Amino acid sequence: MPDAGIEVSVNGRSRRASVPPRLTLADFLRERCQLTGTHLGCEHGVCGACTVLLDGQAVRSCLIFAVQADGAEVTTIEGIAAADGELSPVQAAFRAQHGLQCGFCTPGFVISVTAFLRDHPDPTDEQIRDAANGNLCRCTGYQGILKAVRTAADSTGTDTTGTDTTGTDTTQKR
Repeated sequence: MPDAGIEVSVNGRSRRASVPPRLTLADFLRERCQLTGTHLGCEHGVCGACTVLLDGQAVRSCLIFAVQADGAEVTTIEGIAAADGELSPVQAAFRAQHGLQCGFCTPGFVISVTAFLRDHPDPTDEQIRDAANGNLCRCTGYQGILKAVRTAADSTGTDTTGTDTTGTDTTQKR
């Protein structure tokens, strides 16, 4: 099959390329865009290491062809921090709560958690555990990761006393 022309916005930058129809989005990001923060673990969509945002939705980039992303907005781990390099609340929480060890799974977790907290800004601990279930980590035992997600959630709308920014007590949710 002949190559297909695509145009994708990656981390706010337009990228045009001619790609084989069966090139995965993960391989496009890593090889053509030189964005190697998107990791490939299982290449079956199970581990979550390759998670990116595709038009705002967390997806496994190993399961999507680059041609399917034509015209879309893709955000990788390299696009999560602010332009000045300041870490996002999720990244800062992972660092503060030791939510990483070897770091291989971390980009996928950060992307997944970013989308999760956008959609669930005041999650219960059970919702956090369910959300973290979609990514695999072989090093941390998950406790630091779960603490990081709670910290990120708290930093984006709830203070550490369990009172959200509107003054509502949220401790019974946890």
